[in-house]
Amino acid sequence: MTGAPRSIGLVALVLGATLPWLAACGGPTRQQDAAATSRAGNGAAVVIADAPGRAPDPGRAVDAADALITQAIQSHTIEALAMAYIEDGRIVAVRAYGHRNAAGQALQTGTVMYGASLTKAVFAYTVMQLVDEGLVNLDAPIERYLDRPLPDYPNDSRYGPWRDLRGDERWRQLTPRILLTHRSGFGNFAFLEPDRKLRLHFDPGSRYAYSGEGLILLQFVLEQGTPRLDLGREMQRRVFDRFGMATTSMMWRPDFAANLADGLTLERRWEPHDPRSRVRAAGSMDTTIEDFARFAAGFARGDGLTPRSRAEMVRPQAPITTASQFPTLQAELPPARRRADLAAGIGMVVFDGPQGRGFFKGGHDDATGNTWVCVERRRACAVLLSNDVKAERLYPSLVRALLGETGVPYDWEYGPKSADWP
Repeated sequence: MTGAPRSIGLVALVLGATLPWLAACGGPTRQQDAAATSRAGNGAAVVIADAPGRAPDPGRAVDAADALITQAIQSHTIEALAMAYIEDGRIVAVRAYGHRNAAGQALQTGTVMYGASLTKAVFAYTVMQLVDEGLVNLDAPIERYLDRPLPDYPNDSRYGPWRDLRGDERWRQLTPRILLTHRSGFGNFAFLEPDRKLRLHFDPGSRYAYSGEGLILLQFVLEQGTPRLDLGREMQRRVFDRFGMATTSMMWRPDFAANLADGLTLERRWEPHDPRSRVRAAGSMDTTIEDFARFAAGFARGDGLTPRSRAEMVRPQAPITTASQFPTLQAELPPARRRADLAAGIGMVVFDGPQGRGFFKGGHDDATGNTWVCVERRRACAVLLSNDVKAERLYPSLVRALLGETGVPYDWEYGPKSADWP
């Protein structure tokens, strides 16, 4: 969604302060951040021109995003939102606004929030480390890693009902690359099928259709086949420990309860945070905006992966041929209507916009709305986490304020409901 150049005039009502730990992460000092926010504290209009290919000034970008969020909170348009901004692989700002629960307790930058499908991108990053170490071949059929045919494994509630695939030998065509790029042929999850049975709706690798079940299958292969690892421990060691993500986990931890975000639905109903008791590659990660900012900055810098694997994650792997991401099994568009600027990456979606190559990953449920957007050449990212799903309608404007016009395909990500979003 490139659109015409736009300017945003905003009264900067600023909330929050950058935490001291940002300086240790390569971000500004408290004094520098205070100087940046004070520019908008005098009631002057903050104007950011997001002409194609032009990035906003970092200080003004944070001011503009502050104003948008503060206005939405004060007008009761949304209840809460957390924001992080990264430029050149360095954390510039991390903020939190609003409330974390129905009692009105403040959402903080250290509040535990549900990562939802951002988990998938972190899982993909973990898998690419295994690729670098020669433990996984992206293009090897998964049957090479298993000691028996997939449908012969007993059904296990931790994974998918693989026995449902008996009689369909196409499962043998599945590879880690196909699973990580949502081309498995599965629906999103077997339990969403009318009969709750797993099936292949199309030949593996032949098209894109978002599937959490495909990620769960790759988790199964890694844990129950070769290399037979514990995914939760691997992600802890390879990702969370690496980046100092002390309040992030693939499973519930009792210490999370002290500062935890519940979720707010579109119907304005508060839902208690789900204390997930199983590691799920498709979406069990709890995190904080502080922690995920650390990961996003590290990924932007290329930390933890060989240059080849880092580049492979954001290389267009396969075309995306549908009008929107959901429903997952919708018909493909005619070739003339397909977007040439949009493709599946590994664990994320990649796009080409006015600032060049970018990527994004979302995370969503009835009471959660998350997005992570990056511009490759600037090593710049915006991370937005919210325990109020209604906050998603602000994301196009917030990403534009922080990064300038990027070309993120919000109409594909969110579907027709995004047509009237600012």
